[in-house]
Amino acid sequence: MDEDNKVVAELRESFGKGAARKIRAAHKIPAVIYGHGSEPTHVTLPGHQTALLIRKANAVLELQIEGESQLALVKDVQKDPVHQIIEHIDLIVVTRGEKVQVEVPVHLEGETAAGTIADLDAHTLSLEVEATHIPENVVVSVEGLEDGTQLLAKDIELPTGASLLGDPDSLVVNVHVPQKVDLGEEPEAAGEEAVEAAPAEEAAEGESAE
Repeated sequence: MDEDNKVVAELRESFGKGAARKIRAAHKIPAVIYGHGSEPTHVTLPGHQTALLIRKANAVLELQIEGESQLALVKDVQKDPVHQIIEHIDLIVVTRGEKVQVEVPVHLEGETAAGTIADLDAHTLSLEVEATHIPENVVVSVEGLEDGTQLLAKDIELPTGASLLGDPDSLVVNVHVPQKVDLGEEPEAAGEEAVEAAPAEEAAEGESAE
């Protein structure tokens, strides 16, 4: 666990939209902790510090609650869709050594063969890992891969201690030659010439009529 993940949480007894607005106005974040068969615990977290920590996917916080330490995995972050202000956080109780199921982002590195591109078909992989050793991402090298290469979930090298959940035959990366897009520039140009020619033809017809 990273020492920087230690967060002092305050127990709260006021609930509802009004109470939540007051908490956010004080630059703090309302949150609830649940799991392991315990009753939900409602707390208030320091706004700036927490916002920085949860930028990392699947962040685990070491909460200090009235002098006691509790590990909690960030399960859900609710944000205002317009202002992107964090409105509420759901946390799940975890213990050291415990296995948890998480969605870990897939990160591609390297360059495919000339003239090809790599499409990421699965942006995350569902993994089972230790709660205190959740990888930030799964790195997949596409260096030199040729057209037609497909990497399935079972082909991906996982971080140490992680095991794959879900369908091992699901497509993760597809390497292919991008299709050329016909922008239709030539027909448009021909159309412009026709429009430009029309006034000239009309003028010629007018002169003949005179």
